[in-house]
Amino acid sequence: MKIATHRLHQPLVLAPMEDITDLAFRLVCKRLGADITVTEFTAAEALIRKIPKALKKIEVLDEERPVGIQLFGSRPEALKEAAAVAEQLNPDFIDINCGCWVKNHVARLEGAGLLKDLKLFEAVVRATVSGTKLPVTVKTRLGWDDNSIVIMDVAKMIEDSGAKMLTLHCRTRSQAHRGFAEWSWLEKVKKSISIPLIGNGDIITPKDVKTMFETGCDGVMIGRGAVSNPWIFQQAKHYMKTGKLLPAPSIQDKITTCIEHLKLSCKVKTCRKPVVAFRKHYAGYITGMPNISHLRTDLMKIEDLDTAIDRLTTYSNSIIK
Repeated sequence: MKIATHRLHQPLVLAPMEDITDLAFRLVCKRLGADITVTEFTAAEALIRKIPKALKKIEVLDEERPVGIQLFGSRPEALKEAAAVAEQLNPDFIDINCGCWVKNHVARLEGAGLLKDLKLFEAVVRATVSGTKLPVTVKTRLGWDDNSIVIMDVAKMIEDSGAKMLTLHCRTRSQAHRGFAEWSWLEKVKKSISIPLIGNGDIITPKDVKTMFETGCDGVMIGRGAVSNPWIFQQAKHYMKTGKLLPAPSIQDKITTCIEHLKLSCKVKTCRKPVVAFRKHYAGYITGMPNISHLRTDLMKIEDLDTAIDRLTTYSNSIIK
């Protein structure tokens, strides 16, 4: 498949996740094998008002290419203007979030709320396409609920509106993250469109990646599976190539990567206490390690970077010995 100037075979994509996939985490996953990254979703209305926090969220680096900037909103003219603003930061593509299930967003017909108004959905896609010279892609869900599975019509509409790629999270809005993703829809959708299709939902293991590719989709997007295991990208590639599973990363590898991620996060975060903001990431690195109760307790109290690094290093050294 092709995205902008990049040609990729069976790419693995890091899913955009609010307050998770900031620049630091995207760089970590890129270094661990992610082929495509996407920013946290950012409100079109905030971008057109040039709100500094919103502009900071969509900063991208060459190291993470191909990289997309994800926008959300329900006012077509705002999406058009926001796409032009985002283009100035030089991403490889613009993605529209049409799948977020969170109540306050869908109440404003943003995210998955657009699945309740397909005319507005189409207007949003067409407006975004008209606002930029970059490829525009769309991420959405199967439908609002089990009684309104509209993805077949939506997929065709997205292609006809000028989008260059579709990412499908194989749940309805009503499911949120509950239940199971229905991967069987990927094969049906793939047969109905000519643009690349990226599958998403319930990717936890390398075997999951292989199974999803067997539906015929062009790429696989990994979200929560990467939060708990950022090594999943390189693990999945190895499994796809050899049929064998890589050994789990060692404790030293996990701690080293955690410290690297922590340093990057402190470098790029603009909040007052970046070490505190990082606490949500510790579980992905230390869960399953021996004797971590005291380590976990300490990390939840530490607010200083050097102290956090020293505590993680001390733990790693104690286990290795």
